[in-house]
Amino acid sequence: MFCLDATKPRPPIPSTEHHSPTEAGRQRQGTLWSNLKEVCDLLQIATAVSVNNEEVLFQHVQFKNGQRVHTIGQALDYLYVVNSGFLKTVLIDESGNEQVLSFPMKGDLLGIDGINTRHYASEAVALSDCDVILLPFRKLIALSHIHPALENLMYRVMSRELVREQAMIAILGGLSAEARVARFLVTLAERFAAMGYSSKLFNLRMTRQEIGSYLGLTLETISRTLSAFNEVGLITVDQRTIGIKDIESLRTLRRLSPRARASKGGAAKPSTPAHLSGSAAPAADLMHD
Repeated sequence: MFCLDATKPRPPIPSTEHHSPTEAGRQRQGTLWSNLKEVCDLLQIATAVSVNNEEVLFQHVQFKNGQRVHTIGQALDYLYVVNSGFLKTVLIDESGNEQVLSFPMKGDLLGIDGINTRHYASEAVALSDCDVILLPFRKLIALSHIHPALENLMYRVMSRELVREQAMIAILGGLSAEARVARFLVTLAERFAAMGYSSKLFNLRMTRQEIGSYLGLTLETISRTLSAFNEVGLITVDQRTIGIKDIESLRTLRRLSPRARASKGGAAKPSTPAHLSGSAAPAADLMHD
């Protein structure tokens, strides 16, 4: 059972900071706005919709680290596009325990889990200071009636999010603890590279406990596995800063060698996260594919 918390999140902070036009649109009366083309570029989808870009504008809002973007059970008023920063989406049980579903970052779309019931099915929380673009849901529907191509664009974005989730189920469903952590690091490195940042050195905005919740592993297993990867030269670890030394080995790793596992006290058997309910082939008793 998951609770329905209809409490509204804290009001977003008005946009007052200066951002470059390519990163965050333009300012009007102290508020940042992006046109449809800029939103589509951020979502990495090509648009042929003939809309006056200066008439159809979407507002930016800022959220501080720890602030909720939306809560479980809250009425669906907006979809959200992440312009900058990092977030997590979670389910919350009756005891207040979190199950992490995803870690959205730049170019990701939030809120689509609320379209069916018109209420958000998960909670989105900022893991850093974030800049998010508001897409009023009623406005999108009205625009799609005038411009059917816009509706097709939104379907494409939603389909991409579904494919990404299914890929996580297939990749992580039956892998060892070490392989899950390795794939997670590879995915992060690839996402950072796609955003124009370094894929070899980056900070983890999420805690080890949050990573464990996402991957179906304990906090201790996450910490032990990262230390083991550091020990064998796959990565470097400096608190939350991760350096990728051998991404190809991480990409193909199935499990650590017995020597590496023994030196770190072994690894716990992973459970299947609640959001990864699919099945995958069991991991082979080899280090790499």
